[in-house]
Amino acid sequence: MFVDSHCHLSFPQLRDNISEIRAAMLEARVDRALCICTTLEEFSDVHALALAYANFWCTAGVHPDNEGVREPFLEDLVELGAKTRVVAIGETGLDYFRLNGRTLAQMEWQRQRFRTHVRAALACDLPLVVHTREASIDTLEILREEGGRRAKGVFHCFTEGVEVARSALDLGFYVSFSGILTFKNATELREVARFVPLDRCLIETDSPYLAPAPYRGKVNNPSYVVHVAQQLAALKQVSLERIAQATSENFDRLFSRINAPLSARGSIN
Repeated sequence: MFVDSHCHLSFPQLRDNISEIRAAMLEARVDRALCICTTLEEFSDVHALALAYANFWCTAGVHPDNEGVREPFLEDLVELGAKTRVVAIGETGLDYFRLNGRTLAQMEWQRQRFRTHVRAALACDLPLVVHTREASIDTLEILREEGGRRAKGVFHCFTEGVEVARSALDLGFYVSFSGILTFKNATELREVARFVPLDRCLIETDSPYLAPAPYRGKVNNPSYVVHVAQQLAALKQVSLERIAQATSENFDRLFSRINAPLSARGSIN
């Protein structure tokens, strides 16, 4: 019924508890999840989850914050993007939150990495999973320059204001809300959630991080995405079932490759 459109089940906090997490998902009626890749070194573990379970899919990409890892070339991402159960390129984007004494000009490596991901997504005809933090102007500019209206994807774990959301929507992107939407101090973000049309909304956990109220401060997992859905339902003044239906349909529409056959099928239960 519900879909977690962004989680990191290969991370140490979660990878040894997949059976328990899947049981919790089943109880919470969270029937699907997208497992996100953040380094090329991590890809085999993320991909294994998607191959093992019929209701998991995965992405291929290198997070903008990750340094000292294998740098992705266009050919790498295109090759990985063609694999079974890979339905998007990313997590990619820009993050200027941790400059560590560097200037924005010195972050050109990050912008070039992002451009490589956009080009790979276009080459594979796959959506982008976009991360942007204190870098929305450059993020949007690169998407316009590299993708125009051809690029598609989602701004995940959205934390920007209405104008950035409007620009993302104008480019044809979806906007995904995480557990931050439930935080007491997220007043501006709740206004964004009211603004974004329901047919362009996704929900996510970004687990193991950002557990929603009432679990804030604990290890997050996909079963908690229901709490994000509940908050979105209250803001939109619609039923929880309507949020589940709409965000699931949006997930299907954006990540359209999920309908491809599964070559290594595992149990959903």
